[in-house]
Amino acid sequence: MRNRRYGFQDSTLPRLVSSYRRKAAEDGVNWVLGLTVLAILCSKSTDFEVHRNWLAITHSLPVKEWYYEKTSEWTLDYPPFFAAFEWLLSQAARYADPAMLIVENLKYDSWQTVYFQRATVILTELVLLYALNRFVKSAPQANKHLAHIASLSIFLSPGLLIIDHIHFQYNGFLYGVLVLSIVLARKQSTLLYSGILFAVLLCLKHIYLYLSLAYFVYLLRAYCLDPKSVFRPRFGNTLKLGLSVIGVFAIAFGPFAHWNQLLQLKDRLFPFSRGLCHAYWAPNIWAIYSFADRVLIPLAPRLGLPINHEALASVTRGLVGDTSFAVLPEITKEQTFALTFLFQLLPLIKLWLRPDWDTFVGAITLCGYASFLFGWHVHEKAVLLIIIPFSLIALKDRRYFSAFRPLAVAGHVSLFPLLFTAAEFPLKTVYTVWWLVLFLFVFDQVAPVSERPRIFVFDRLSLLYLTVAIPLIIYCSLAHHLIFGWDRYEFLPLMFMSSYSALGVVGSWVGFMVVYFTS
Repeated sequence: MRNRRYGFQDSTLPRLVSSYRRKAAEDGVNWVLGLTVLAILCSKSTDFEVHRNWLAITHSLPVKEWYYEKTSEWTLDYPPFFAAFEWLLSQAARYADPAMLIVENLKYDSWQTVYFQRATVILTELVLLYALNRFVKSAPQANKHLAHIASLSIFLSPGLLIIDHIHFQYNGFLYGVLVLSIVLARKQSTLLYSGILFAVLLCLKHIYLYLSLAYFVYLLRAYCLDPKSVFRPRFGNTLKLGLSVIGVFAIAFGPFAHWNQLLQLKDRLFPFSRGLCHAYWAPNIWAIYSFADRVLIPLAPRLGLPINHEALASVTRGLVGDTSFAVLPEITKEQTFALTFLFQLLPLIKLWLRPDWDTFVGAITLCGYASFLFGWHVHEKAVLLIIIPFSLIALKDRRYFSAFRPLAVAGHVSLFPLLFTAAEFPLKTVYTVWWLVLFLFVFDQVAPVSERPRIFVFDRLSLLYLTVAIPLIIYCSLAHHLIFGWDRYEFLPLMFMSSYSALGVVGSWVGFMVVYFTS
């Protein structure tokens, strides 16, 4: 029998996938080995010093002083379990170079320190590898080849390469915990462990609070209530889950509660005094809003629109981090929270009515979208909160893949400004383009045909978006600097890249909302 879409014999598909697996696996090994060399050559970002300082704080000071220490401006602002994680790393770091563990040694970057910190990122990413292996094993036999491809796309993600291995963070480790928690939610027998592991994740990095409502609804509906009736609670399951989650938070925050430091932790973990937009606009609704405000400044007199002259001074300086608006109304924290909650609530209604695993992962993805698109002071790196869970279901059928494709392009390209040196340009560009061409092509080949009709307009808009993205990337990454130099109008390519990437993320969100509610 021939494949309905592509015309090749169905029996050839397994051979193509098998060949792809071997090639991708070999590339994966080469990629991991190559990172060791690339790490030496790449520049060190602010986050590199952040984590070196946290190593020093947790190693040199008593626990009760961790969240008060402020010798460096990069104070400890992650939850207690991540601080304990840094303490564990510091026990090994003292054998590499004890000087890196001195709090006063600001911006210390001996070659031993660089090697050690780069190596810890690679080693801790084995957690992600283990989680993805569990994901493949948990998939139905007929879909294991699709799960394998999705897993490789995550493990070889240019987002993790850019953010973790070059810019420097530990997202691979943290997303490994998230993926493992999602996999454990696939079976009723391991649902409890999924909830416990997610509680641990929240105590490692509080950004995952954005996904917590999806977990709450799913665990309540699928574990704490009888599947046949919401009026028949399972008291034993509720007690086990409640005590387990409370126990995790008690271990993490109990000592600080004993020392009356919870308010200090709140101030460190939730610095709401920061502005609406991060220094480089995350590609979300507020990037489009900020761009529109700048476009309206020269048009305002002709349109009879009032201008906030106090804000105009900061807006026209070209500093992308400024969040004062000259023409459009200001956005408050309360408005962003309300919008985020509203657009998270919509997919949660379906999850409550249909608490199966695919709907759960879709709800996690849409909660990630809502928080990224409408949240307060969102970092561009948070786009992985959408990309990684979406990758797990992107091959469910071609409608899912059509919604995923613009996100994959916009989300990864939006990370380019994190690497801004000339030496890093070919690395981020070549690797990202290689990943996009390889995986989007393979996804397109193997994604099953949907039983429901695809939306013609969305497909064509997606193709148009990808086509325009190519010259924009060339301009923002290279041509602008050749024309104006590296220091002149440097905010323009950032603004263009962020705003255009935002269109892709928003378009992907709208497309997936349609798929989610019509599946």
